[in-house]
Amino acid sequence: MNESLRLPLDALPDPLAMEPIDAGSLATPFDVTIRPPGSKSLTNRALLLAALAEGQSTIRGALTNAEDAQMMLGALGQLGATCEVGQDHTIRVTGVGGQWKPATDARDVELHLGNAGTATRFLAAAACFSPKPIVIDGSPRMRERPLGDLTDALPHLGVTIEHLGQVGCPPVRLHPSLSGVPDEAMVSLAKTASSQFVTALLLCGPWLADGLTVELTDTITSRSYIEMTVGLLDRLGASVRLAEDLRVIRVGPSEHRAARGHRGIDPFDYAVEPDASGATYFWAAAGLVTGGRCKIHGVGRDSLQGDADFPDVLARMGITLLEHTDDDGTLETRGPRSLTGVLADMADMPDAVMTLAVLCAFASTPSIIRGVRTLRVKETDRIAAMQTELAKIGVTVEATRDSDSITITPPARGIDCSPSVPPVEFDTYDDHRMAMSLALVGLRRPNVFIRKPQCVAKTYPGFWRDLASLYE
Repeated sequence: MNESLRLPLDALPDPLAMEPIDAGSLATPFDVTIRPPGSKSLTNRALLLAALAEGQSTIRGALTNAEDAQMMLGALGQLGATCEVGQDHTIRVTGVGGQWKPATDARDVELHLGNAGTATRFLAAAACFSPKPIVIDGSPRMRERPLGDLTDALPHLGVTIEHLGQVGCPPVRLHPSLSGVPDEAMVSLAKTASSQFVTALLLCGPWLADGLTVELTDTITSRSYIEMTVGLLDRLGASVRLAEDLRVIRVGPSEHRAARGHRGIDPFDYAVEPDASGATYFWAAAGLVTGGRCKIHGVGRDSLQGDADFPDVLARMGITLLEHTDDDGTLETRGPRSLTGVLADMADMPDAVMTLAVLCAFASTPSIIRGVRTLRVKETDRIAAMQTELAKIGVTVEATRDSDSITITPPARGIDCSPSVPPVEFDTYDDHRMAMSLALVGLRRPNVFIRKPQCVAKTYPGFWRDLASLYE
């Protein structure tokens, strides 16, 4: 049993040693049920909508103790929303009724959002509801991540942009219109670097009297995340109309509020799904260990999250997939004797690419993963990071010139998993998903160490403890 995995985050050794599960024969299976924390993506969407609504909303099963959610909660408090976090991951939010009420007498509201991409993009668009300018800044890495597709669109919401650093990246000062948001707006977007730009605009739609229309004229980036946004808006009562191909999306106030001349949506009570991106590590863990079993409870076929389809990709590699017919939905994976390479398009599951890459590293044949261009602008350049880190165990990762696909080629004789294999320390680049995916290598290969393991706090503070359950 790897007792280090059970230590508090701030007490974890750095680097953190992993232990293979019966590295000699892989004949010791585990049978675990994991319920990951609430989805970061759904939590932050719901938080923004609750903060803009009038009255008190309740968000249950939310992601409350992770850095990304805490960045959003802190910023919403600065903007006048009241967010009360309970012990049971329930958040009660008293909203501002469509106009921020900044708790500062300063000329600007200054929001420092670290490397929280969703909070940065969502709050940049929602600056249109502020009575005073909002400055949005972040970590050194966030200052390198793109914002230009969104800032180019914000004038349609009456916002004037002042770049305070590199054009197209934070920091920016956003000047809302003195006359408030327009009654109606239409924004046309070509291919974007992130789907979060589209989502950020759509989340503002209910507070425009006659709605907001977004037209997508080129390749749709991470379609599943846009579908998640549209699905959540619909569930929470906004008026949503969209073309079947998702090229045109209109979002406006709830119909009964619009009929009374009001904007927005009513306060709501919403239960957040467990995080499907966090689930991918455990579905994959079972796939790496012959006879291993992992059930993820609470993520079923009716999930709003694109990563809920990840087990279907695993099934094509030889991993057994079982669907349990319970109320909340449960998907189970079971490890095969060997893995085969796969051709997979991950455009709708970009956060699961690193997890898949580790599985492909242990496959008997090469794999090709498409739809990965957005990985260049995540918490780190994840394509470059995978190339560097997987090379340490003899795996070749080649990227196409346009960076939209990668080929993963395992060593000719497979990864050396003998007990005397030399130690390898994986860098994580302060990227939670690099840490969690590379940890899976240590389920098979001895002498694996993870540097800066505390970075999982960004979205999954309990990851190492959940991983420890595989050794029980």
